[in-house]
Amino acid sequence: MTGKASIIFLHGASSSGKSTLARALQERIERPFWHISIDHLRDSGVLPLGRVKAGDFRWRDMRAPFFAGYHASLAAYAAAGNNLIVEHILDTPGWQGELATLFRPFDVLFVALHCSVEELRRRELARGDRPAGSAEQDALTIHEGRRYDLELQTGDGVEENVEKVLATWRGERVASGFFKVADGK
Repeated sequence: MTGKASIIFLHGASSSGKSTLARALQERIERPFWHISIDHLRDSGVLPLGRVKAGDFRWRDMRAPFFAGYHASLAAYAAAGNNLIVEHILDTPGWQGELATLFRPFDVLFVALHCSVEELRRRELARGDRPAGSAEQDALTIHEGRRYDLELQTGDGVEENVEKVLATWRGERVASGFFKVADGK
C-alpha cells in the first residue's frame, strides 16, 4: 500500500460474482473505498435506457462515448484521492490500454474472477437481465492474454476470496499486471 489512491479492479464475466465480492471487500477493507460499476450507472437512471428501448436512441452510437467518459471519471475519482473498487468487463480491444494510461498514477490491484460456465449459465438465467449466452461468451474470451495480480475462483466462496484480495492488497507488490497490456487488449 502507498499514500496514493488505490484501485482494486475486479474483472470477470457477467454474473461471475464481481458485485458480491466488491460489497464484501468494501465492508472489510480498512480504508474507505467507493464501489463503482456500470450497473450502478445503469440502475440509477443515468442512461436514457427507456428511450434506447423505444428506439429513439441507439446504444451502439452511445456506447463509445459512454465508456470513454466512464473510464475518465474513474481516473478523476482516484485523482481526487478516492480509493475505488471497480467492477468491469474489458470486452473491447483497447480499453485496458486506455485505462492503464489513465490509472498510471495509482496503486492498482488487477483481480480476475473466474466462474464455471455452468454456474454462469445458472446465474444469468436467474438474473434475467442479460442476453442469454453473454456470460459464457465473456468467460471464454475476456481473460485471454491478460496478466493479473491475483486470480480467484468464484467457487472458493466470497469470504475466502475477500481474504485473498486483502492479503494481496496489503502485501508488497512491485508493479501491477494491469499495466502489462497485451496487443489489442
